Amino acid sequence: MSAEAEEPVYSPDQLKPGNRKAARLGALGSAAVLLMFFWGNHEGNTENIFLVVFAVGLVGAVIADVILRRNGLKPNDQ
Repeated sequence: MSAEAEEPVYSPDQLKPGNRKAARLGALGSAAVLLMFFWGNHEGNTENIFLVVFAVGLVGAVIADVILRRNGLKPNDQ
């Protein structure tokens, strides 16, 4: 088979960039909701550790995205 036959087929909707601002706000909002689960009906700190790790991961992903786009290491069209 030729290399052209193995190329994936994309529709124009798949290549359209999403709303970056909404994605960032959604990630930060999700992190805030995760941290609100501290006041839940649970015992022990195991759940708290997972909540903090996931919330920090979401915030870290948003910060990394901002830094990479600002420095030109990530394209602005995606």
